[in-house]
Amino acid sequence: MVIPVHDVNPVRRTPWVTYALIAANFVVFLSTPGVSGSVAGGSDLAQFCHLQAFLEHYAAVPRELIHHQVPPLVPTGAVGVGPHGSGCVVGPPGYDKSPPLSVFTAMFLHGSWLHLLGNMLFLWIFGNNIEDRMGHVRFLLFYLVCGFAAGYGFALLNEGSGQPLIGASGAIAGVLGAYLILYPRARVWVLVPFLIFLPLRLPAWLVLGFWFVLQAFYSSGQGVSDAGTVAYTAHIVGFVVGMLIALPLRPGTPPPPEPRRLVFGRQARPRHTW
Repeated sequence: MVIPVHDVNPVRRTPWVTYALIAANFVVFLSTPGVSGSVAGGSDLAQFCHLQAFLEHYAAVPRELIHHQVPPLVPTGAVGVGPHGSGCVVGPPGYDKSPPLSVFTAMFLHGSWLHLLGNMLFLWIFGNNIEDRMGHVRFLLFYLVCGFAAGYGFALLNEGSGQPLIGASGAIAGVLGAYLILYPRARVWVLVPFLIFLPLRLPAWLVLGFWFVLQAFYSSGQGVSDAGTVAYTAHIVGFVVGMLIALPLRPGTPPPPEPRRLVFGRQARPRHTW
């Protein structure tokens, strides 16, 4: 897996929506109970039960999206002691949940610092150019459409699942798909783990194409041990939807400039020599 760190594709306007989305994701994450306290998102039982109740309320659940029905018993956030030990108490939901709205709220929820930082890195690198091409309002609508498509696409293929679906990956996958269509020849600086992290400048079509192939491979359950906990199918759906939406914009998209001299993705300044 390659890690993108910078693209050689300057923008004409400040990507305020991209900045706002990143800020909103951080604010929500820091407000999520039992998650932001550690890198792995670990917590004790009380925090775990609180988190389960929070996710049941605000995360997207495939079974709820398809059948538009909230289960009669959900985690309440309290800890109880039963014949088999301590656990999370369940009871009737004390709230009215809208399954379609939960797809929106789920886009701003993340399970760990690694989950959050990985998503925001991709949004930071590739989102600004898509916002620059589409404009602020259209980019925001595009982002939400890709997120909803990814959420419902995953739910259609996993309609019996009661596991909460969280993360901005589906919407950001749409951004990556649009970038592949609009700027396939843009250069992206990446770190390739090979004994050490090697910096390489690669074309966007190779970086994002490789990312998409990996998602398709992982979605089959091959190559990863956590294939059941990561919604790779949502990534694929979001990516394809982003590509399709961006297709009409491709003819009028100018190619990214290519500076003659580059130092790790930035144009080198002339130096005095002796």
